Amino acid sequence: MRSDQIKKGTERAPHRSLLRATGLKDEDFGKPFIAVANSYMDHIPGHVHLNTVGEFIKSEIRKAGGVPFEFNVIGVDDGIAMGHSGMKYSLPSREIIADSMEIVLNAHCFDGLIAIPNCDKIVPGMLMGAVRVNIPTIFVSGGPMEAGKTPSGESVDLISVFEGVGALKEGKITEAQLTERENYACPSCGSCSGMFTANSMNCLTEALGLALPWNGTLLATSHHRLELYKEAAHRIVAMTKEFEKSGKDYKLLPRSIINLDSLKNAIALDMAMGGSTNTVLHTLAIANEAEAIDFNMSLINDLNHRIPNICKVSPSSSYHMQDVHLSGGISAILGELSRSSENLINKNCLTVTGNSIMENIRQNDIRGDNATPKAVEISLAKASNILGQAGTSFKGSIRKEDRDLEHLGFDPYDCIRTLENAYSKTGGLTILYGNLAPEGCVVKSAGVVASMLEFEGEAIVYNSQDECIEGILRGDVHSGHVVVIRYEGPKGGPGMQEMLAPTSYIMGKGLGESVALVTDGRFSGGTRGACIGHVSPEAAEGGPIGLVENGDKIYINMHDCKIELKVSEIELEKRKKVWVNRQSTTESRFLKRYQKMVSNAAKGAILS
Repeated sequence: MRSDQIKKGTERAPHRSLLRATGLKDEDFGKPFIAVANSYMDHIPGHVHLNTVGEFIKSEIRKAGGVPFEFNVIGVDDGIAMGHSGMKYSLPSREIIADSMEIVLNAHCFDGLIAIPNCDKIVPGMLMGAVRVNIPTIFVSGGPMEAGKTPSGESVDLISVFEGVGALKEGKITEAQLTERENYACPSCGSCSGMFTANSMNCLTEALGLALPWNGTLLATSHHRLELYKEAAHRIVAMTKEFEKSGKDYKLLPRSIINLDSLKNAIALDMAMGGSTNTVLHTLAIANEAEAIDFNMSLINDLNHRIPNICKVSPSSSYHMQDVHLSGGISAILGELSRSSENLINKNCLTVTGNSIMENIRQNDIRGDNATPKAVEISLAKASNILGQAGTSFKGSIRKEDRDLEHLGFDPYDCIRTLENAYSKTGGLTILYGNLAPEGCVVKSAGVVASMLEFEGEAIVYNSQDECIEGILRGDVHSGHVVVIRYEGPKGGPGMQEMLAPTSYIMGKGLGESVALVTDGRFSGGTRGACIGHVSPEAAEGGPIGLVENGDKIYINMHDCKIELKVSEIELEKRKKVWVNRQSTTESRFLKRYQKMVSNAAKGAILS
């Protein structure tokens, strides 16, 4: 075992002495040492219950014959960090999480790993660290939050509150109505209830093959999630023993599971369900950790042309994660793709179950003919509709015969559509190229109304998010504008902060169908509308976005994957000669280091 380096032989007597101080007995030194990388934090609602989750998983690891050791990683709650300088730390925290995983796992020679993430940059950071270390690994997240419901019966989520701020400033709702949204939008522990970045990434771990089926959609408050934790704990012990027997030939290590084909499966799922644009940033970074994988933005766009968008979840529709779950979850989405004759997914990719992704789909796709009774039972787990408390679980479920429009209040075949009835023939994420973004930029096209898929407008330029917010609230932005927010990229920010406030204010002002936003920064997974991010090269590295002036015409065509600044090359050359870099300065020692080392978004904002 890998852990023999710290526990076998007379020379390791001092090491064993220290391990005995942690509670180990003689019989434990012959068992696999399993790291439980937790992300429990009191300040993140998606993580407040993970202390009890960690304890439960450790107890099950012991029952399965392993020795668990829990450690924690840091985390930033993007919703709470949003709109102030704290957001500059969110994306950089991904690198700290990956580094801390590598440090702890390698310094202590663990045999296997269970990662317990849930929100924001914690999922990709843990994935990056796991790929680096390359020991048997299973991801099992804390699960999604339930959607909120106001006393009047309106379904609400965090985006309802953000957009409510803009609506209040426009006089469209009262302060009391905003307070009602605030009080009911986040009713339980778990990752926010829409298809934002956290849930997008947790769903992608299923498609990548590093998580068990149902990881992405089974609610945090569902009693069935305990069974998922139990299964993961027992499976990781079995995997470490398989690894000990097979050695370097073991086929279920992270670098074997995560390959070009499984990354394509993850992006195919993302396209089909209209996930967050941030998944592009993170999959590029994960592929970089795996090293010998040629995965880039162009390849992502090739998949966009082939994969239909068959699922829309908040903020792109009124559906939430609990509705996706009751409609069949991730296996149902992948199942729909697998029924195409176009080979939309790579069916032979291996997963931590020991089966191929296709076998996982067969056993768990309730729309197919081979779903197991267990899968059907799990798929019927419903929301509690009560104010959840951290660590609590709810045993409610619906009857199989009640999975219909009358009893659910929605049509599950509208929440997850068939290929024949897809929202669009192309995917929910689109990479645009042109003279404004020679290396590409990203838009969540699933969240864009049809009238804005092709748009030309007049640029109104801001050199920071704060400038932009002031301008929007001042009334500077009008119908027909393309709002350009620059110097918010990985270097320029620094930190590439998410910008949910500007988009929410524009939506709240009723401009969502007549104004586009373009930035070298990034948008929240909760963003909807014609919001184009990750423009590369960024302004701080001399990218063309830094040359845009007020009044310039910008043409966007999502059908043809184009974004063009309608300014002549002669004029752009003139502007380059007088261009001044306005990237932000920072007093933070950490962000100064990050600013020097980080790449642009087209490369995944990785550190060099």
